[in-house]
Amino acid sequence: MNFGTFSYAMPINEPILSYAPGSKEKQTLKAVLAELKSQVADVPMTINGQDVRTGKLVEMRPPHERAHLLGHFHAGDASHVQQAIDAALAAREAWSNTSWEGRAAVFLKAAELIATKYRPYMNGTTMLGQSKNAYQAEIDSACEIIDFLRFNVHFLDEIYRQQPISGPGMHNRLEYRPLEGFVLAVTPFNFTAIGGNLPTSAAMCGNVVVWKPANTQVYSAQMFMKVLKEAGLPDGVINLVFVDGPTIGEICFNHRDFAGVHFTGSTGVFNRMWQQIGAALAANKYKSYPRIVGETGGKDFVVAHPSADADVVATALLRGAFEYQGQKCSAASRCYIPSNIAADVRKLVVEGMKSFKMGTVEDFTNFVNAVIDEKSFDNIAKYLDQAKADGQTILAGGNYDKSKGFFIEPTVIEVNDPKYTTMCEEIFGPVLTMYVYDESKWDEMLKLVDETSPYALTGAIISNDRASIEQATKALRNCAGNFYINDKPTGAVVGQQPFGGARASGTNDKAGSPLNLYRWLSARTIKETLVPPTDYRYPFMQES
Repeated sequence: MNFGTFSYAMPINEPILSYAPGSKEKQTLKAVLAELKSQVADVPMTINGQDVRTGKLVEMRPPHERAHLLGHFHAGDASHVQQAIDAALAAREAWSNTSWEGRAAVFLKAAELIATKYRPYMNGTTMLGQSKNAYQAEIDSACEIIDFLRFNVHFLDEIYRQQPISGPGMHNRLEYRPLEGFVLAVTPFNFTAIGGNLPTSAAMCGNVVVWKPANTQVYSAQMFMKVLKEAGLPDGVINLVFVDGPTIGEICFNHRDFAGVHFTGSTGVFNRMWQQIGAALAANKYKSYPRIVGETGGKDFVVAHPSADADVVATALLRGAFEYQGQKCSAASRCYIPSNIAADVRKLVVEGMKSFKMGTVEDFTNFVNAVIDEKSFDNIAKYLDQAKADGQTILAGGNYDKSKGFFIEPTVIEVNDPKYTTMCEEIFGPVLTMYVYDESKWDEMLKLVDETSPYALTGAIISNDRASIEQATKALRNCAGNFYINDKPTGAVVGQQPFGGARASGTNDKAGSPLNLYRWLSARTIKETLVPPTDYRYPFMQES
């Protein structure tokens, strides 16, 4: 037997390429975008490592250029979900018994492939399929997914090294097993990195996975699956299926071998998952209690203290609210501005928004692109129409047009009622609502921020006063799982700001840290007595 204790050192976050004028990466990315647009992709599901085509074709079109056809994907049904589960369970024993270094090598190679050969393709499919500009794609579909893969290997290695103490005459040890069954990964459209992390974090721990991405993320999801296969992921370990949510839930949540769900999406969908799983538990359908891990919605805030610099506040709002069209779970959606700097903040925000360019992702000068689909477009437009009908002040934006793409103009609404609809409900678009408060009522404002929304994902305070920073950090500790001081509430980096929130924002299991990986492991304690006793009697029982 050959054995070694292998080490996976703390990695360095993947450097963000600049795509500056004349740079090699900019030239390469533009060439790949042209290449992808010159093709009509035919995207199958991947079950047991094999391409599965159903002939039930669904179009993929860029949200910013609806006239262009990127290709089609093959939609599946309940039979394909069952096939994916069967393939996963068939692969489970071999994969769970694969050496740790063997599993780690697959994901480290995948990270290296994305950092090099596949970088422009991961970014290009994300840009075209999800309407992200080059920078937003680079920090997501290149850097973040690379970081997830590399850091999770390091974190899991650290977990495996955690062992109990042993008393005299015995040896104690912990083994970290995968869960007994299969894991369902349900991933959203807005981050390719989340689409990659949810199935791979569970698989890295030795689990087998059925992966359902959002239909609007299939174009980049299939590219990541291609990377995993080239990296050596065994057949059946991760199975990629394109089915609707109710279908996959009905099959998976009623399967005896269902072991857990790794989810990012809406709060409503996650609540229904809990209900379905609870009903199945009541019916005694599972071998064990499933792990339920979810990151859901947000109504993320920026609160400025009267000591704040107006330009710092304005920059945090412009970036935090409008990067990727506000379609980040962490996007700044409501802000509280003190009366003493309100005029300056208004002026700076409006000036900044006037300088925004909006259009296709291929024009790298565009800061804003399209929202993901028509359903999202129509929902956001309703909020804008209602705000206008209610007489709210539109400081900037407020227009929309879907004649060529799903373009919503970045919008700031100023309200007099801090509990107005757009201050409370998640909109998931480029809409920021501002409330100006009396600068003398800072304490009351903190209480209002905490109580306004059921969500608790991200939030930020902008202040030059240390006492107010400490006060806000304590007062708002339960309403933001990721809290930022003098910065925008977006942009969490793997290994630096583990991501997740509580309340209606999810289970706060912190992707990008060891905390998330613990959820995909089942520990077994093993005690070995070196010289076992041969008499049941204890010394205390003797009287002489």
